[in-house]
Amino acid sequence: MAISRISTLAWCRKLSKKDIITAIVGLSLIFFSFSFIFNSPKKTALITLNSDYVPLTLLRNAKQRGAFCLDGSLPGYHFQNGFGSGSDKWVLHIEGGGWCDSIETCLLRKATSLGSSEYMDRQVQFSGILSNDPAQNPDFFNWNKVKIRYCDGSSFTGHPNNELHNGTSLFFRGQLIWEAVMDELLAKGMSNAIQALLSGCSAGGLATMIHCDDFRAKLPKIAIVKCLADASFFLDEKDINGRRTMQLFYKNVVNLHGAAKSLSTDCVAKMEPSLCFFPQHIVGSINTPLFLVNPAYDFWQIQHVLIPVASDLPEEWQRCRLNIQNCNSHQLDILQGFRSSLLNALSEFKKTTEWGMFINSCFIHCQTWIKTWHGPNSPKVTNKTIAETVGDWYFNKELAKRVDCPFPCNPSCFNMDFTQA
Repeated sequence: MAISRISTLAWCRKLSKKDIITAIVGLSLIFFSFSFIFNSPKKTALITLNSDYVPLTLLRNAKQRGAFCLDGSLPGYHFQNGFGSGSDKWVLHIEGGGWCDSIETCLLRKATSLGSSEYMDRQVQFSGILSNDPAQNPDFFNWNKVKIRYCDGSSFTGHPNNELHNGTSLFFRGQLIWEAVMDELLAKGMSNAIQALLSGCSAGGLATMIHCDDFRAKLPKIAIVKCLADASFFLDEKDINGRRTMQLFYKNVVNLHGAAKSLSTDCVAKMEPSLCFFPQHIVGSINTPLFLVNPAYDFWQIQHVLIPVASDLPEEWQRCRLNIQNCNSHQLDILQGFRSSLLNALSEFKKTTEWGMFINSCFIHCQTWIKTWHGPNSPKVTNKTIAETVGDWYFNKELAKRVDCPFPCNPSCFNMDFTQA
């Protein structure tokens, strides 16, 4: 990352206590959730290295549409043509990377690839659900594949009327970016798709849920269209000190970006708009078939929803929140309670036959775009990988609702260890 953790901490010291709490929540996801793979000594076990490099494409119509990243640069995506039987089928994956909830955190973010295409890699390798290797991606390897880059800080929900014209030069155009990307892909041939899957990881998975029905509406009525959200079922839960840390954070995000206009109208009519950033409050309004991939011990949620740094000032949880193997029996009891909260919040998934889920007992975050997706060493539940379970669901082979037993029961898990970072 262009900004070191040391400089980030120095910057945080200048903020108020409230800003520190919310900034930690938002910024830590940037520095942990998507740098952990590249900083990990075990990265070769997670990244697919035999995929072709796929170039970055900047949106041609972005300037005309006013669809800009936070810094005013053009948004982008990576596109790989399908072939053979997959030439009229599409799989899209929205990149994740957290959110910014204040002018300060958005300004910090715009100096990274999560706020500016100026910092984006010009070529990336497709892995997991975007891999072109049938051994690693048995059902979607030959489909048209798109990786949508994320540079707006609001899960593609921002509106320009909420921009503050005070010299900060920030653009809140997430909704416009979503619409411009869809229009360009439709023009590339997606308008003729007979099958399509919209997917996303973390904040990208939340964007997938928010825009799932709109994605369905843009494609031919005869097409089979479904959505997949990975590591994005963020819980509306209190932290270990009884604070609603995520509620405060999401309220700031929604208010800053003007995101309410992009959220479920059914949900917004019933409750405070920022609560409609929580999946458990919006999934009941989604009509398109939806699949959820989520670890029961999602390390990001444990580190930022359940045990945010500001709630662990004595650092009693420090070793546990960095490596689940270090948790004592009392701490594991609390983590098991958090797992129960997740399962209780999935009532819509349990009762809707068209929906599916893969809930494993791993200490990880995002599993569909890396080799945890499918392979001999991938995590399994009832002897099936994530890819196999998603395939069962997408192609209606069988009811695909797989829930793992509690930690530490699953030896196939890849559990992250941040004590080595």
